[in-house]
Amino acid sequence: MTVQDVAVDLEARRCWRAGVEVTLARKEFDLLAVLIQRAGEIVTRAELMEQVWQTTFWTSSKTIDVHLGWVRRKLGDDPRRPRLITTVRGRGLRFEQGPPAGESTAARQLEAPH
Repeated sequence: MTVQDVAVDLEARRCWRAGVEVTLARKEFDLLAVLIQRAGEIVTRAELMEQVWQTTFWTSSKTIDVHLGWVRRKLGDDPRRPRLITTVRGRGLRFEQGPPAGESTAARQLEAPH
Protein backbone atom coordinates (compact mmCIF):
# COMPACT_ATOMS: atom_id res chain seq x y z
CA MET A 1 0.00 0.00 0.00
CA THR A 2 1.34 3.43 -0.96
CA VAL A 3 0.14 6.88 0.11
CA GLN A 4 2.01 9.96 -1.04
CA ASP A 5 5.56 8.58 -1.36
CA VAL A 6 5.33 6.24 1.65
CA ALA A 7 4.98 2.55 0.85
CA VAL A 8 4.17 -0.05 3.48
CA ASP A 9 4.21 -3.84 3.17
CA LEU A 10 1.97 -4.93 6.04
CA GLU A 11 2.82 -8.63 5.79
CA ALA A 12 6.60 -8.16 5.61
CA ARG A 13 6.40 -5.24 8.10
CA ARG A 14 8.59 -3.05 5.88
CA CYS A 15 8.36 0.64 4.98
CA TRP A 16 9.88 2.86 2.28
CA ARG A 17 9.88 6.62 1.74
CA ALA A 18 10.57 7.71 -1.86
CA GLY A 19 11.98 4.26 -2.58
CA VAL A 20 14.39 4.25 0.38
CA GLU A 21 13.72 1.70 3.09
CA VAL A 22 12.98 3.15 6.52
CA THR A 23 13.66 0.98 9.57
CA LEU A 24 10.90 1.26 12.17
CA ALA A 25 10.61 -0.32 15.60
CA ARG A 26 7.63 -2.61 16.17
CA LYS A 27 5.30 -0.02 17.74
CA GLU A 28 6.40 2.66 15.29
CA PHE A 29 5.44 0.36 12.41
CA ASP A 30 2.14 -0.52 14.09
CA LEU A 31 1.30 3.18 14.54
CA LEU A 32 2.16 3.97 10.92
CA ALA A 33 0.21 0.94 9.68
CA VAL A 34 -2.99 1.99 11.48
CA LEU A 35 -2.71 5.54 10.16
CA ILE A 36 -1.80 4.70 6.55
CA GLN A 37 -4.54 2.06 6.27
CA ARG A 38 -7.03 4.81 7.10
CA ALA A 39 -5.34 7.57 5.06
CA GLY A 40 -7.50 10.66 4.81
CA GLU A 41 -9.48 9.75 7.96
CA ILE A 42 -9.01 11.08 11.47
CA VAL A 43 -7.92 8.31 13.83
CA THR A 44 -8.61 9.12 17.47
CA ARG A 45 -6.05 8.69 20.21
CA ALA A 46 -8.36 6.16 21.88
CA GLU A 47 -8.41 4.09 18.68
CA LEU A 48 -4.62 4.25 18.44
CA MET A 49 -4.18 3.18 22.06
CA GLU A 50 -6.51 0.24 21.47
CA GLN A 51 -5.15 -0.86 18.09
CA VAL A 52 -1.43 -0.25 18.63
CA TRP A 53 -0.99 -0.79 22.38
CA GLN A 54 -4.00 -3.10 22.96
CA THR A 55 -5.14 -1.05 25.92
CA THR A 56 -8.16 1.09 26.66
CA PHE A 57 -6.55 3.12 29.41
CA TRP A 58 -3.88 5.76 29.07
CA THR A 59 -0.67 4.65 30.73
CA SER A 60 0.82 7.95 29.60
CA SER A 61 -0.76 10.65 27.51
CA LYS A 62 2.63 11.14 25.85
CA THR A 63 3.01 7.57 24.55
CA ILE A 64 1.44 8.37 21.18
CA ASP A 65 3.26 11.71 20.88
CA VAL A 66 6.67 10.15 21.54
CA HIS A 67 6.17 7.34 19.01
CA LEU A 68 4.67 9.78 16.49
CA GLY A 69 7.76 11.97 16.84
CA TRP A 70 10.02 9.02 16.09
CA VAL A 71 7.94 8.01 13.05
CA ARG A 72 7.88 11.57 11.69
CA ARG A 73 11.65 11.91 12.16
CA LYS A 74 12.39 8.60 10.43
CA LEU A 75 10.08 9.49 7.52
CA GLY A 76 11.57 12.98 7.26
CA ASP A 77 8.24 14.67 8.05
CA ASP A 78 8.82 18.10 9.63
CA PRO A 79 6.91 18.10 12.96
CA ARG A 80 6.41 21.88 12.72
CA ARG A 81 4.87 21.64 9.24
CA PRO A 82 3.94 17.97 8.73
CA ARG A 83 2.95 16.85 5.27
CA LEU A 84 2.41 13.16 5.98
CA ILE A 85 0.88 12.77 9.44
CA THR A 86 -1.05 15.75 10.73
CA THR A 87 -2.59 16.40 14.13
CA VAL A 88 -6.23 17.43 14.12
CA ARG A 89 -6.43 19.29 17.42
CA GLY A 90 -8.88 17.71 19.83
CA ARG A 91 -9.76 14.90 17.42
CA GLY A 92 -6.73 12.75 16.57
CA LEU A 93 -4.22 12.10 13.80
CA ARG A 94 -4.57 11.77 10.04
CA PHE A 95 -2.23 10.36 7.40
CA GLU A 96 -2.71 12.83 4.56
CA GLN A 97 -3.55 11.46 1.12
CA GLY A 98 -1.72 14.36 -0.52
CA PRO A 99 0.15 17.54 0.35
CA PRO A 100 -1.69 20.05 2.54
CA ALA A 101 -4.34 22.09 0.72
CA GLY A 102 -3.03 25.25 -0.89
CA GLU A 103 0.56 24.04 -1.04
CA SER A 104 1.91 24.27 -4.56
CA THR A 105 4.41 21.94 -6.15
CA ALA A 106 6.74 24.92 -6.69
CA ALA A 107 6.68 25.73 -2.95
CA ARG A 108 7.56 22.13 -2.08
CA GLN A 109 10.43 22.13 -4.59
CA LEU A 110 11.84 25.36 -3.13
CA GLU A 111 11.94 23.74 0.32
CA ALA A 112 13.42 20.45 -0.88
CA PRO A 113 17.03 19.88 0.16
CA HIS A 114 19.51 20.12 -2.71
